[in-house]
Amino acid sequence: MAVRCLTIVAMTVSTFQEAYAGNTSPISKVIDMLSSLKSKIEIEGKEAQRLFEETTSMCSSRSKQLEYEIKTGGSDKTELEASIADDTAKLMALEDKMEELAASIASDEADLKSATEIRKRDAADFAAQEKELLEVVSTIERAIGILERETRKNSASLLQQTKDVTSVTQALNVLVDATGISTTEGRRLTALVQNFQETQNDDGENAPGAPDPAAYEGKSDDIITTLENLKAKAEAKLSELRTAETSARHNYEMMKQSLSDEISFADKDMNAAKKNKAESNERKATAEGELKTTTQDLKSDIETLHDLKHTCIAKSQDFEAGMKSRTEELKVLAQAMSVISKMATGANSIA
Repeated sequence: MAVRCLTIVAMTVSTFQEAYAGNTSPISKVIDMLSSLKSKIEIEGKEAQRLFEETTSMCSSRSKQLEYEIKTGGSDKTELEASIADDTAKLMALEDKMEELAASIASDEADLKSATEIRKRDAADFAAQEKELLEVVSTIERAIGILERETRKNSASLLQQTKDVTSVTQALNVLVDATGISTTEGRRLTALVQNFQETQNDDGENAPGAPDPAAYEGKSDDIITTLENLKAKAEAKLSELRTAETSARHNYEMMKQSLSDEISFADKDMNAAKKNKAESNERKATAEGELKTTTQDLKSDIETLHDLKHTCIAKSQDFEAGMKSRTEELKVLAQAMSVISKMATGANSIA
């Protein structure tokens, strides 16, 4: 301001000198020059005011935009962080669940495998025992049939052959040899009769003794009765064995169904957990990428707003300084014009 004021004074003096040299009215010349300078300063002031208003509007608009973006970015950042934390917790829970399901499936599969192996062994044992008992029943039935038939046909001959026997077992051996029963079946029948007699003795009953040698018919009936008792005992044992097998097979099927259902349900839960895990991982990865971008944008907006405020404050200070300078300049011009006008008035009075 001081420089421009000095310039105004110097221009005023110079104008006076030029006016005197050119024989023109120096006062008029100076007043015109000062008026022109005043107009120029006022135009500069208006232009500065216009630019300042534009800058102020721009600063306000841009600041509001940045503040909104910062607020929105901060909100987005918070939501993304919450989403990432939520998915992280879900992933940990899913991992635990998948471990539990895997352990449950492995345990059920091991139990099912073990139960199946036991069932196969038990079924094989049952088949062997059933086959043996069926063969025993079949052997006894054939023996009874043969003995009954041969007794009717050759009772006198058989009586003679068994007159000296002292037990059912001995009588059976003689009859086996005499009736043409195979050696294998004969040995089996003898063993069965002996085992039956031992069982009866263990139960406190009298074993069948030697038949009355007076007649063969009594011996034959005694042997056949013994064989029929053996057959009944074998059939009872076979029935008991089959009942136990049916119960064991039913229990196995129930266990198998239960374990299979548990494995199936666990597999479905495992597939659902894997799907949820994949979705959570994808969602988390997307959120982490968006969070990185949002954080960068938020940082950039904060820095931009900070720089904008400093720039706008500087421009406002420049405008205020310029406006103050122009006000001083116009004040100096007004004072100069007032002085010159008084000078002109005094000169006219003297003339």
